[in-house]
Amino acid sequence: MNNHQPIIIELNMQKIARDNIIWTIGLIIFTVLLNALIHQRFTAHFSWLDFIYLFLAYIVLIVSHETFHLLGFMIFGRVSYKDLDYGINIKLGVAYATTHQPLSNAAMKKALLLPFWTTGVTPTIIGLAIDNFLVVIVGALLMAGAIGDFYMYRELRKYPNDATVKDDPQQPKLYVYID
Repeated sequence: MNNHQPIIIELNMQKIARDNIIWTIGLIIFTVLLNALIHQRFTAHFSWLDFIYLFLAYIVLIVSHETFHLLGFMIFGRVSYKDLDYGINIKLGVAYATTHQPLSNAAMKKALLLPFWTTGVTPTIIGLAIDNFLVVIVGALLMAGAIGDFYMYRELRKYPNDATVKDDPQQPKLYVYID
């Protein structure tokens, strides 16, 4: 990293929460209708057990989402395990995964989007393939849940791939250093 002042990318959590609700509703409607179109039928019967499974799958995939960020830091950014941190920020109401080691912009962008594909798109495709709209819904929830990652990704696209990016361990912020 150089000694220049960083460019700070900070997420507006209220805007993300609002957009998350909009995207969640939209993706659930879209994926459930897509499932009905693919399989030429629409069934919407839930049991209490289905809701419990949905909730448990959602929790497991949220943890997996953060785990895939950590794996992305290690795979794309060559970060060692000891430089990783994860947990839940009670004040912000979000799970987080971070690294204390700066990454290249290219590596950070890949690490940001890895969970979208693995915990959002993949379950949705599986749900569509096996005609299980509960799995489709969980996938839609996790795709919408990656909205903050997409906002950061969009901002990082403005800077060169070789820029250095440091993740803030406490806040939803990135510091970008350009040589």
